[in-house]
Amino acid sequence: QVQLVESGGGLVQAGGSLRLSCAASGRTFSSNAMGWFRQAPGKEREFVAAISWSGTSTWYAESVKGRFTISRDKAKNTGYLQMNSLKPEDTAVYYCATTFRRSLSGYRLAGDYDYWGQGTQVTVSS
Repeated sequence: QVQLVESGGGLVQAGGSLRLSCAASGRTFSSNAMGWFRQAPGKEREFVAAISWSGTSTWYAESVKGRFTISRDKAKNTGYLQMNSLKPEDTAVYYCATTFRRSLSGYRLAGDYDYWGQGTQVTVSS
C-alpha cells in the first residue's frame, strides 16, 4: 500500500551535518505518522525520531535531542531528518517507516510501524 525510499546517507566527518529524505508513494493519505530508526551491526534497531503526518507532534530519542530535526513536506510526500553535530556513535543504517495505526507510546517502537524503507547508510568519521 505504501512504498518508502530513503536517500541522503553518506560519509561525513564528526561535527558535520547530513539530511536524510524519505520519499513516500502509494496510499499515503491514510498514514498517521512517520518515524526514523537506525541499526548498527550487532545491535538492535533503535528509535531516532517520529512525526505525526499532520506535523503537529514530534518525538525524539534523548541521544539526538537538540541535534536532529524531523520534518515533512506533505505536498511532496516526503519526510526529512536533518542531522547536525554528528558523532561517530550516530553511524548506522537509517530506516524510515510509516504506520496506519495509532500509537499510545509516541511511535517509539518498531512494532508500531507498518511499512519500511530499504535503509540508507550513514557513516560518521572521527
